[in-house]
Amino acid sequence: MKRKEHLAHFNIAGFTYYEGIECFQDLRIGKKVDLKLDTENKYDPRAVAIYYKKFKLGYVPRSENRIIYKLLTVGLGNNLQARIQRVMPREHPENQIGVVIHLIK
Repeated sequence: MKRKEHLAHFNIAGFTYYEGIECFQDLRIGKKVDLKLDTENKYDPRAVAIYYKKFKLGYVPRSENRIIYKLLTVGLGNNLQARIQRVMPREHPENQIGVVIHLIK
């Protein structure tokens, strides 16, 4: 049986600037999101983008991305499970969507 270890939880950084508004009505607690390295990001060399289906929602905050970046870089992305943990439509856009990441062992 696989075990889940809590790795991080955070609000999606940059949510205001990407495609979250296009799929906001589909973002529900428990929905899976995908993590992808953004090697072209000129502001953060360890940038990890967050996607829901084809929609880019934003990024793992810089304060949380170090270990996630390393796990993705060494090919352990399949051991990460990222899901929406919180949806707060009345909050400021940068605080509307919370994500939790678990390490699957």
